[in-house]
Amino acid sequence: MLAVERRNLILEKLQEDKKVIVSELSQEFQVSEETIRRDLDKLDKDGLAVKSYGGAVLNENTSLDMPFNIRKKNNPAGKQKIAKIVETLIEDGDHIILDPSTTAVFIAKALKQKERLTVITNSIEVILELSDVADWNIISSGGSLKEGYLALVGPRAIEGLGAFNVEKVVLSCKGLDMEKGITDGNELFSQAKQTMLKSAKQCILAVDHTKFGKVAFSKICDINHIHMVVTDEKPSDTWLELFERSGITCLYPEN
Repeated sequence: MLAVERRNLILEKLQEDKKVIVSELSQEFQVSEETIRRDLDKLDKDGLAVKSYGGAVLNENTSLDMPFNIRKKNNPAGKQKIAKIVETLIEDGDHIILDPSTTAVFIAKALKQKERLTVITNSIEVILELSDVADWNIISSGGSLKEGYLALVGPRAIEGLGAFNVEKVVLSCKGLDMEKGITDGNELFSQAKQTMLKSAKQCILAVDHTKFGKVAFSKICDINHIHMVVTDEKPSDTWLELFERSGITCLYPEN
């Protein structure tokens, strides 16, 4: 097993258990404890873990982004619930934008029964997911590939995303806060999503319950810039009251 593969598996365990023990990892992967400590050193240096005595704990700083292959395994059941609701909001023949979030991949899968959609995206994973769909128009934004994220970003991506006018944009975020608004962990992603918002008549924020009350590094927009929130669990009454005051429709499985 390559070191990078082992570190990804360690990161998956951190995501699930929030902590790992050097001696246990050494036995599981059949390598020395010194090798495991080097793996944890690398994860600590990358900001993904925090070393502790005899092991490490997950760095849960909202401003940090996990690699795409790790994030897509987080809360898959919740993302499937969100995708099922979003699917009902998209009509045959719609022109839509999907962002490069892992939630967008679940949404893309759910939309495959639709007809004649035009999908514009800066997500490599979404493009691959939809590559076998007939009679759709799949448009890549262009841009530079962001390492580890399967996303196209930068000036050319922004230019590509801004060249179209669509009915709906579906995007996600790292944090949703009543005062700080909608935020993401990376400025390049925030800039691309700001352009997506300008290109669409309606914005659907597809975000699971863990993002409520969180603030990430880079602001995308204020809450009142979105039209609809789709989430996997019923938000608190305080959030529901805020959405009602702001004229935002909130959809979740129970309703």
